[in-house]
Amino acid sequence: MTKKPSYHLVLAIAIIALVIACNSEPKLQNTQIEQQRSLERENGLQIWWDKGYIAEEDEILQQIVDNWQQKSGEKAKLSFYVADEIAQKTQRAIKAGNPPDVLFSSRAEYPLLALQGELADVSDVIEPVEQSYTDTARKSAYLYNNVEKKYSYYSVPLHQATIHIFYWRDLLERVEKKPDDIPLEWNEFWDFWRDVHTSIYQKQPEIYGLGMPFSIEASDTYYLFEQILEAYNVQILDDSGNLAIDNPKVREGIINCLQWYADFYLQDYVPSDAINWLDPDNNRNFLNHNVVMTPNPTLSIATALRSDKKTYLNKLGTMEFPHKPDGDRLKHLVSVRQAAILNTAKNRELAKDFLSYLIQPEVINNYLKSAGGRYLPAIIPAIQDSFWTNPQDLHISTATKTLTKGQTRLFYSVQNPIYSSVLEENVWGLALNRIIVDGVSPEQAADEAIARIETIFSEWK
Repeated sequence: MTKKPSYHLVLAIAIIALVIACNSEPKLQNTQIEQQRSLERENGLQIWWDKGYIAEEDEILQQIVDNWQQKSGEKAKLSFYVADEIAQKTQRAIKAGNPPDVLFSSRAEYPLLALQGELADVSDVIEPVEQSYTDTARKSAYLYNNVEKKYSYYSVPLHQATIHIFYWRDLLERVEKKPDDIPLEWNEFWDFWRDVHTSIYQKQPEIYGLGMPFSIEASDTYYLFEQILEAYNVQILDDSGNLAIDNPKVREGIINCLQWYADFYLQDYVPSDAINWLDPDNNRNFLNHNVVMTPNPTLSIATALRSDKKTYLNKLGTMEFPHKPDGDRLKHLVSVRQAAILNTAKNRELAKDFLSYLIQPEVINNYLKSAGGRYLPAIIPAIQDSFWTNPQDLHISTATKTLTKGQTRLFYSVQNPIYSSVLEENVWGLALNRIIVDGVSPEQAADEAIARIETIFSEWK
């Protein structure tokens, strides 16, 4: 007869089998995770980027990506999209759970994305070099995450820009004026350009004095209007970041600014199609000599003319905004362009490695210089390069002086991320169009804008 195994032997075998199973399950899970990570790395780092204003921007970035691939031994795919396309495509990708690893989008409102918990914490990219950043750049990236209930670095500053006035010296000469004639006082400054318009329009009616954007679609519209609000001391948010538009003085200021801005269109100082301009259109009209001056939030106009030395050095003029109406120095609004890593990105560690490589002073400086100086560095060692301070280049050196020695502030969206939605909806562009197209009063347009802003903020309570 076969002897039955003892109870204790059976129990021992069962325990050994259980131990083996428990030990092998994590190993199996770890193997699956590693296989998934390997597959993701095999597909490569996915980088989505705004298409450059000039071809050199895209070319130098691709070269940087290639250099990183060679240095790291990793793969990367760089894809370029126009500004509106990348913003919409990113939102769809987030909802589908398949976002890019690295995102650079000038139209993306990173403070709002951080608030919603959509961005990965990039402190380990920023903190090793944070003292190399300007104060403005650091503030722009230190954001609040309402999901994790904390402030941290949620984006990586790459470069910065602010609004300047661009004008044609040769068109001024046609009406017997020169750059030294341009006043630095607010009212006199704008009256000067009205006079230029009247004088040149009589001789060449196809040329307008001013190229100011008025469309709902153009971010340039709200960029410029926000600068006008700053000039007139209209404070939409208080110092704590709370909405202040229930203050009667703020309402009055908004009304006055809307009227002031709309009058340039209503009094025919700007081209009639300015209500339909997209962001490149004021550049296009200026470069075609259809307008004498235009405000622009980057140095893209100067960049487009850089290869034509005669025009760049002798015909194009660049200057800061005039003093505020009360005589004080104007604070120029600064836009810090940033890259980010989506929280659901599959290759977050690789993305951090790439961004750490990109923001090395010599790398980012070479990128911005090769791109024609459209944007200025946010890294202090880079902006100290003589390329940015050369007094022979009045366009770049003027912008550098404004950003490093002038009075500046960030947009309200950094102070309170909810304000990002005000900009995204272009509430100011809508208000201006209500006056210009629909014929409503500035008071009604202001009240509608205030009501919409209050609704946007209330939706976040």
